[in-house]
Amino acid sequence: MQTIGVIGAGLMGNGIAHVAAQAGYDVILSDVAIARCEAAKATIAKNMARQVSKGVLSQADADAALARISLTTDSAAFAAADLVIEAATENEAIKGQIFGQLNDVLKPQALLASNTSSISITRLAAMTGRADRFCGLHFFNPVPLMALVEIIPGLATAAATTAAMQGFAAKLGKTAILAGDAPAFIVNRVLCPMLNEAIFALGDGVGSVVDIDTGLKLGANHPMGPLTLADFIGLDTLLSIMKVMQDGTGDPKYRPAPLLVKYVEAGWLGRKSGRGFYDYTGAEPVPTR
Repeated sequence: MQTIGVIGAGLMGNGIAHVAAQAGYDVILSDVAIARCEAAKATIAKNMARQVSKGVLSQADADAALARISLTTDSAAFAAADLVIEAATENEAIKGQIFGQLNDVLKPQALLASNTSSISITRLAAMTGRADRFCGLHFFNPVPLMALVEIIPGLATAAATTAAMQGFAAKLGKTAILAGDAPAFIVNRVLCPMLNEAIFALGDGVGSVVDIDTGLKLGANHPMGPLTLADFIGLDTLLSIMKVMQDGTGDPKYRPAPLLVKYVEAGWLGRKSGRGFYDYTGAEPVPTR
């Protein structure tokens, strides 16, 4: 495996491209507009410069890694890829369109993975035309810093595909865990209901943003409060995961908090929109409730 394709140049996609290029892979990074790809590569360069300043990476290695990243808007470029990782928005229909475009492009032996954080791998695999060579490969944000990768085989995923993904994760310097193909897999199955419950508590007036975040940081020894973390993940992403869990299990305990729904409807999506449970437009985040 030498060439890695990454579809989606957003927060997760540029992070995956970063670690793959740093590990020595040639990377093809794609999005719907070349400007998005260029912005992603600029972000990667900035993050690598930070690594260089901290002595984590040499300037020569950073330059070589950046040179290994090519940009495209044409899915035909993935004909050269040994593995393509889809890191588009958490929308099943959009992912299905992407997989459909790749059907006639990928070489027969190429592997395909999705960075989905919650959607059924077996269902996505059925859209790919290569279910045995497809699995979930869920990275965590920020990808260069987070050590974990969830590998999620679908019903038809071949054992050789899972083994190849484990080897790929190891070469990236990540720790891989195997998760069953159940709604939200392992980490989000446990984490997201906690974040959702914190939003219920806020909406019910149990505590303020600061008190809820401080309570979990000091009372549970969490490095980040749940509302801060929800803003960091993206409230639209959290809402999508909760809906997948509710629909996939039929269990009402996964019902999204009404306040979460309202914030997403208002366009208050967290850090990426400048406002969520905190206002990020100033020098320091300020709680909004």
